[in-house]
This record gives sequence, structure tokens and C-alpha cells, in this order.
Amino acid sequence: MIDLYTWGTPNGRKVSIMLEETGLAYRVHKIDISKGDQFKPEYVAINPNSKIPAIVDNEGPGGQPLALFESGAILVYLADKTGRLLPKDPAARYHVLEWLMFQMGGVGPIFGQVHHFLRAAPEPVPYAIERYGKETRRLYGVLDARLGKETFLAGDYSIADIATFPWVARHEWHKVALGDFPNVERWYRTIGARPAVARGMQVPA
Repeated sequence: MIDLYTWGTPNGRKVSIMLEETGLAYRVHKIDISKGDQFKPEYVAINPNSKIPAIVDNEGPGGQPLALFESGAILVYLADKTGRLLPKDPAARYHVLEWLMFQMGGVGPIFGQVHHFLRAAPEPVPYAIERYGKETRRLYGVLDARLGKETFLAGDYSIADIATFPWVARHEWHKVALGDFPNVERWYRTIGARPAVARGMQVPA
């Protein structure tokens, strides 16, 4: 059994989608980041960075419990544990990992800044809105170009798509019309139609 510590954010939903896709048994622990649950000592003992998500696999390597934080690392771990959604062929594996890193290093941080300055900043900051908004659209352009050549980001459906989907699901938050990026829109609708994705996007209830 895997214990999932999460909240309803794109990073949290990456892991719940992955768990649904792989069929691994898991139980959900809500970490309400609006109330500061991520700073409670019992959670910091699992994730010293005080972010969500985190997991504890009670049947980890060698049958011993394993705690993991950082959503990308968790996705790689679960893929290796199940032999799914991350190819064993070295070239194909590294293509998945490069697009996973594209999400971790680009899509997540930049889209997150757009979310903050458009929705949470105490007052408008035009420079930040323009800077991060422009970079967001550039990243959508990179995705659109890639998805004009491939059905999914690394060829076959993989953890790279799982990592990116929940961020694109908030396209309205960063004032992006998916119709401006038709290949991304096609990809988004294809992935959104997967039953495991729909279930994972509802975690925590």
C-alpha cells in the first residue's frame, strides 16, 4: 500500500493520475496547504521541503518502507516499480526524461508564476505579468510544435504527459486559449478522456 500526501494542485495530481494509471493500491492523506499542513512536523519528517506531494511506499525496495518527495522523482519511481509509462530502451527512456525535465524546469515554474501574478499577488505587477505571460506562451509553442510531430510528448503516452497535463488543465488560469495551440488542444482532450486521468484529477476528493 502507498500512502499519498497531496492536495488539489497540478503537482499533486501528477502522482494521483500515475497511481490510477498503474493500478497501485493507495490511500490519500490531505495536506491542506492553505492551512499550513505542509509545515507540520509529522509531514516535514516525510518531506523536508514542506511541499506536496509526497509518498510513502510501505512495500518499497527490499520490502522496506520508502518515503519520496518531488513529483518528478515519484513518477520515475512508480514507473520503475510497475514497469509502465517509462520505456526500458535507453534512447526512448531518455526522451521521456527530457520532456519530464522540460515540465519540471519550465512548464511548472513558469506557469506557477503566471498563476501567482494573475491570481494571488496583492496588487498587479505589469512587468511580471508580461514577462511570465510571454514565456508561458513560448512554452505552449514548444509543446505545440512537438505535438505536431508526435501523438504524445515522447512518442508513446508516458510520465512526461502525466506530468504536463495537470498544468495545461489550468490554461484558463494563465489566460491561454487552447485553440491558439491546436496540437496541444488535441493532446489535452485525448489525455483528458482517459478514465484513470479523470479519476486522478479528482484526488483528493
